[in-house]
Amino acid sequence: MASRAPTLAADLSLRGRPAARSLWSEAFRRFRRHRLAAFGAVVLVFMVAAVLVGPFVYRVPIDEIDFKAKLQGPSWAHPLGTDDLGQDLLARILYGGRISLAVGIAAMLIAVTIGVSVGAAAGHFGGTTDHTLMRLTDLFLSLPQLPLLLLIVYLFRDALKKVLGPEAGIFIMIVVVIGGLRWMPVARLVRAQFLSLREKEFVEAARSLGAPALRQVARHILPNALGPVIVAGTIDVAAAIIAESSLSFLGLGFPPDIPTWGRILFDAKDNLDFAPHWAVFPGTAIFLTVLSINYIGDGLRDALDPRKVLGQ
Repeated sequence: MASRAPTLAADLSLRGRPAARSLWSEAFRRFRRHRLAAFGAVVLVFMVAAVLVGPFVYRVPIDEIDFKAKLQGPSWAHPLGTDDLGQDLLARILYGGRISLAVGIAAMLIAVTIGVSVGAAAGHFGGTTDHTLMRLTDLFLSLPQLPLLLLIVYLFRDALKKVLGPEAGIFIMIVVVIGGLRWMPVARLVRAQFLSLREKEFVEAARSLGAPALRQVARHILPNALGPVIVAGTIDVAAAIIAESSLSFLGLGFPPDIPTWGRILFDAKDNLDFAPHWAVFPGTAIFLTVLSINYIGDGLRDALDPRKVLGQ
């Protein structure tokens, strides 16, 4: 019995300790405790669910014209009012939200893919490769993004419309141009992470064991650099939504029959005195979506910071 006493005491002491958490579970716990980030996640989930499920529940055609109901304010028949053609704004905002969010996500994926590739190559190989890629990054950073975006869209939108169709052509062009002008901050961020991580002991061990460069990057360095990349990706989604809205507001985005949030704002600009609701509701949708994504980015930045996670 005496020999079993230390074992029982050790078992009881182990049972009293909290279970060890992984870094990802600890990061998720910290994210949930970030009130603004949690609020942003709830709002974003609601917005995504609304634009995905809403058109199936609220079955009002987006192009149904009723001149008798034009420029009406919110009512039971039209919860968010109508435009100058009597078209229901709620139906058009729900439909347009799909396109605006799709543009943001697709442009973010392009920007992150290019940025991670350039930053990983520059940070891992160094030397001439690093110098060349970083000077290319500086060149793109020096370009005025909005004027260049407007110029490219103005020059090539008609050609792409003829080849791919009006909707697919303008969507692909806007996504590619926005994503192609947003990769530079991601590249510099990934490069800095790689320069730090490639000197760590676990990377040195993999290198000494003969692991090829691609395996070192894919298995050891890149997974440890994903935290800042995820944060940068959330910021790029918000920036892409604003860029698409700016293009549509300036009349160079989607055509009038494709009601993105920015296009609805563009159509409403001449009737602000008579029908302010026409601009308020799509503007509110853009505001809430971008604000919630920025809050999520702030929460992810704090939650994925290894110094804060390991400091507790």
